[in-house]
Amino acid sequence: MKVNYTSLKQTLLKNTFWLTAGTIVSRIIRAVLIIYAARILGADGYGVISYALSLAAFFGIFTDIGLSSLLTRESAKNPDKISAYLSTTFYLKLAMLAATVVIMIIASPLFTKTAGAIPLIPVMAVLLVFDSLRTFGFSITRAKNKMEWEAGLTIATDVFITGLGLITLLNAPRPMPLAYAYTASAGLGFLLVFFVLRNQLKGLLTRFDKALVKPIMTKAWPFAVMGLLGGFMINIDMIIIGIFRSAGELGLYAAAQRPIQLLYLFPSLLAASVFPILSKLVHENHFEAVKRVMEKSITAALAAALPLTVGGIIIARPLINLFFGAEYNDATFTFQLLLTTVLLVFPGTIIGNVIFACDKQKIFIISTGIGATTNVVLDLILIPAYGISGSAIATIISQILVNFINWSYLKKINDFATLPHIFKISLATSAMGIATFTLLSLGLNVILNMVISGLIFGGALYLLKEPLLRIITELNSVRFASPDKD
Repeated sequence: MKVNYTSLKQTLLKNTFWLTAGTIVSRIIRAVLIIYAARILGADGYGVISYALSLAAFFGIFTDIGLSSLLTRESAKNPDKISAYLSTTFYLKLAMLAATVVIMIIASPLFTKTAGAIPLIPVMAVLLVFDSLRTFGFSITRAKNKMEWEAGLTIATDVFITGLGLITLLNAPRPMPLAYAYTASAGLGFLLVFFVLRNQLKGLLTRFDKALVKPIMTKAWPFAVMGLLGGFMINIDMIIIGIFRSAGELGLYAAAQRPIQLLYLFPSLLAASVFPILSKLVHENHFEAVKRVMEKSITAALAAALPLTVGGIIIARPLINLFFGAEYNDATFTFQLLLTTVLLVFPGTIIGNVIFACDKQKIFIISTGIGATTNVVLDLILIPAYGISGSAIATIISQILVNFINWSYLKKINDFATLPHIFKISLATSAMGIATFTLLSLGLNVILNMVISGLIFGGALYLLKEPLLRIITELNSVRFASPDKD
């Protein structure tokens, strides 16, 4: 039997384009607020608001337990059951959300040592509700491969956040008013998402199927553990720094970490674009097709990770100085350390989604458990002695462990190759790195340096005839041969 995927490549490129374009535009918009807030609030005030937002993100991992991703996967596999899965998952989501908000409000003040952040906790709990439900709505757009809707709605939300945030900072430059503005804007974004998706959400409150609760929770519990441990790895650094160090150091770490977290979004967007396709291919046992899509996706991720890491390390100090100001120069070394995790997270995100699509998510319990435990232990050892740089080192080591375990496991179930595909990308990165360092030594403006370096990297790929460029430019149909058998 021949498999006819006449629009597979178009779907993948469309999804990637819309999610990437939406994220780039929205993050540029929000970056205006972040940079302005960092400058006008100073390291202490910026540290307080960053810590409060980290608390909301940390508790946010308890509100989903993989339900949104599971809904996307099951909807892609079983479109006829989407209404029942949607309604049942929604009620489970509400139950988790209510419990998490109560725990957050009661527990956060008990371990929060940054006094200025404690009054912000109830506001952050409301923000958590809005963000969690808005993300749930996006699971529908992803299941239906309507990433253009997600892109537009994300941009609109960040326009609300940035616009109201800037107005607030101009009139009341303090963390608390900014927290109110941030939360109100997130609420507007949540309402807009549910209004736009109102037709897709029909039956949301009426199609609850009690029989689906057990299957959903059975499939979701590994994600509960994975989400808990993964959330530790992303947010525990800020929380432990807040226990041992000052608000000023929280501000410095936030200045180093925020740009890295922004970069982490790009592989997640590529992975989100690929995920519905991978889920369908795995479900239909087209494992050779899975391998091809996976190898190209990992190659694309590394094609972005390599130049970003090399170039970013070289121009780290002028970059921090440009965006955050001289007050944040002490964050430079931490920023350089954290940049190295891009080389791990970019391909690692693709690997994780492939494992998820293969329904082998229990491996995450092992990998993220080891990684999160290592991260916490090393944070407790290194942060008191070395401050925010110690936290960055803990993050690097834990990411190495997680990605090594996941990578090794996936090689066993689908033997893929990476190194043969990145030789030309590595050469182009080397050429770009030499140019970036030379331009920095000559005192060229950092923005011009970035633009010229990017052009050199792209030109080198073109001259080397990197095959990845053809994937970007070609929109012809892709047809895979007969499926492999188990």
